[in-house]
Amino acid sequence: MRKIDWYILKKFLTTFFFSLLLLTTISTVIDISEHTDDFAKSGLGAKEIILQYYVGFIPHIVAMLFPLFVFISVIFFTSKMANLSEFIAILSSGVSLQRILRPYWVGGILLGLLLWYANAYVIPRANTIRTTFEAKYMKTAMPQSTNGGIYMRTDSFSYAGMRYYDTTNKSGGNLFMETINGNQVIYNLRADNFSWDTSKRKWKLTGVVERRLNGLKEDVSFNYEVFKKLPFLPSELKRDEYLQARMISPDLRRRIEKERLRGSETVKELEMENAHRTSTPFAVVLLTLIGAILACRKIRGGSGVHLATGIIICAVFILADRFSTIFSTKGDLDPYLAAWVPNIIFAALTWYLYKKAPK
Repeated sequence: MRKIDWYILKKFLTTFFFSLLLLTTISTVIDISEHTDDFAKSGLGAKEIILQYYVGFIPHIVAMLFPLFVFISVIFFTSKMANLSEFIAILSSGVSLQRILRPYWVGGILLGLLLWYANAYVIPRANTIRTTFEAKYMKTAMPQSTNGGIYMRTDSFSYAGMRYYDTTNKSGGNLFMETINGNQVIYNLRADNFSWDTSKRKWKLTGVVERRLNGLKEDVSFNYEVFKKLPFLPSELKRDEYLQARMISPDLRRRIEKERLRGSETVKELEMENAHRTSTPFAVVLLTLIGAILACRKIRGGSGVHLATGIIICAVFILADRFSTIFSTKGDLDPYLAAWVPNIIFAALTWYLYKKAPK
């Protein structure tokens, strides 16, 4: 890194953090105006709203718009340098475009790593704060019940199911569990009703019939009431729209394995969230390079043309990401491939722009 590299990198980071502060402030003000009635109904003071909501909302909005912040920042300061003929002077001195891009590589990788760490550990904790406030004060919490039944695989040899489950009371009915060895059932449990006991951290089962089978021998037991630890918790039976956003990456990966074993229909959503946490930081590097290559040329129209081109590219990137996500969650496209499709397309675009750019 030479003096010119530090000069470009300093402009990059300064412009980025300034735009980050500016656009985050605008987003926060818009959010305040939209939820003024909710804040008034909550009865909370300004300090409580900040600590219970905006401490979580601001990291969420920053992470969501992070690639856009980076792209606009790169185009803005690079275009300014191009209009002042700074890149013409650098190229005329014998420095190649590849060498000019070094500080952009460094800045893009640093910001990409920052976003990767935030997505894995910081943003999920912030989302826990934000979504808890939203569920309590901004949305009408409706009791959820699963009258259609729940069926799952609890491990390699065991299965469980229930006729219905009420997430509000944490209780349900007609529970069954089976363990299979080969093609034979070796354990069977039936319970008329079950509910979660908070103090004992166990399930309370009533009207319980347990059968243990060993060949032609059968051991049957009847109990009116039993407290047991079952291979699922109340939180795992509740359909939580915020679940994947709240989990740090190690917990998310463990939950994916558990839901995949159970054959859950939510596994694709969890996998998509996990894939996006890696693919989005990589997109930051790609958008940094695209912005630098596009804006380093001095053209008629100046920064306005560069910014307009950048906005169009951002729109195309977002559309590609949305389409691939829909094809994955609603179709048969692999979630990890779907998350990386926009990056693959824009990596090809980056290479094309680089090959066509004046050296």
